[in-house]
Amino acid sequence: MNDTSIDRSGSARLARRMERGAAFLGSEVAIMAGAMSWVSERNLVAAMSNAGGFGVIACGAMTVELLDAEIAATKALTDKPFGVNLITMHPDLMALIEVCGKHQVGHVVLAGGLPPKGSLEAIKASGAKVICFAPTLALAKKLIRSGVDALVIEGMEAGGHIGPVSTSVLAQEILPAIANDVPVFIAGGIGRGEAIAGYLDMGAAGVQLGTRFVCATESIAHPKFKQAFIRASARDAVASVQIDPRLPVIPVRALKNAGGELFTAKQREVAQSLDEGAVAMAEAQLAIEHYWAGALRRAVIDGDVEHGSVMAGQSVGMVTKEEPIADILATLMAEAAQALEARAA
Repeated sequence: MNDTSIDRSGSARLARRMERGAAFLGSEVAIMAGAMSWVSERNLVAAMSNAGGFGVIACGAMTVELLDAEIAATKALTDKPFGVNLITMHPDLMALIEVCGKHQVGHVVLAGGLPPKGSLEAIKASGAKVICFAPTLALAKKLIRSGVDALVIEGMEAGGHIGPVSTSVLAQEILPAIANDVPVFIAGGIGRGEAIAGYLDMGAAGVQLGTRFVCATESIAHPKFKQAFIRASARDAVASVQIDPRLPVIPVRALKNAGGELFTAKQREVAQSLDEGAVAMAEAQLAIEHYWAGALRRAVIDGDVEHGSVMAGQSVGMVTKEEPIADILATLMAEAAQALEARAA
């Protein structure tokens, strides 16, 4: 068999395995770009969707007005489908959902915990599909019963906020039980197409990658932020430590720097406020979220990679250069196709 026939055969297998996920997203390939605050804005999102993948705006701590403007600006750059990631603890969540509906956003991704009462119904009423994160099988089943349209299963290898279990374990535990019920996208630590092929073989409808796209040419991340990624190895991406059990802090994976020590100090400060009764638990957790948003902005936008938060997944060691997002997608798809062909042979 010559190389051309191998390419065609592997690509055909890959297309079949991605068919369900791509149809759900409305994209050419079932690869989502994970929502990364300050990074996943109009330029990266539009470039991802224009290249055949599925871009997702990271709303993060945006105000209603800012999200409104960001969606409009993204629509001016692409006529392809894209999604919006909303944080469930955002105080204006319902207003943000309304903005997504106004712009007829086709997919809303809810992150950061169980969807508050009425949020799923509000999203579905606008005609959009709802995607949620499921860190356990029990929660995955509960979300499916509540009417979500798809799930993202993200392991601890991911960048940003993480859970305690690895991607490979979650995929083995959850995919056999629910992959037939809703499309499931696997995320966390994916940097090459061979891994994508493996999860598709296990029943995933597609994958979500974030770290791999940070150094895309179209990414507005500061050159110093991108250089930090290119220089880093997997072991440089470490999880933050919780210092006070009364203040449950979702760990964040980022590159080791002085910013990690600053976060420890921030936790002590917030814990003391709790001790003194100056803030309620919900306010304390929101204070931590605002801290991360500010620290991330310092690194991504201002280029302060020493004191800011350089959120990165453990796949960062596979990011070796700055290149167009279309080239990154093409490489991932070629690697996945070759892997599927080799397995078939």
